[in-house]
Amino acid sequence: MPAHPEGFHYDAATGRLYVNVPDHRQIDVLDRKTGQRVAAWSPPEMRSNFPMALDAAAERVAIGYRNPARLTELSTADGAVTGSIPTCGDTDDIFFDAVRSRYYVSRGEGAVDVIDRTPEGLVHHDRIRTVSGARTSLFVPELDRLFVAARAGWFGGDATILVFRPTP
Repeated sequence: MPAHPEGFHYDAATGRLYVNVPDHRQIDVLDRKTGQRVAAWSPPEMRSNFPMALDAAAERVAIGYRNPARLTELSTADGAVTGSIPTCGDTDDIFFDAVRSRYYVSRGEGAVDVIDRTPEGLVHHDRIRTVSGARTSLFVPELDRLFVAARAGWFGGDATILVFRPTP
């Protein structure tokens, strides 16, 4: 890697690994078999790419940029931007819900953005309040739940896991 990697996802069907490399303002695409980089994508004017989500079935990878604050979808075939929508500057995690064709974007300022992928493009569906600093999250499709970690000191003491059940 040319610099410190951040978010990454592996597509088992293609054998490709998608890796955010924010210090180089790019997404590296690696071939698992050869270990070689096969592509490097750098959407113009986008910086601080940290979280990432993969929708292998739709051949899309979503990148959370902090500057400008956007969720941007790229084609896994060639890195072309297929959609983009504003979000917050403290995006930490992104997950794709294949059942609902939706992204969950956890925001350090105390919210989760719910963004739907529609035939017309990416659409802001909802913003769910959490607490400031609760940015680490995990979506578990098998449980149909989004878990968001709130650090100690919130809610009067110990660290807490907030549990959200997506709705249609």
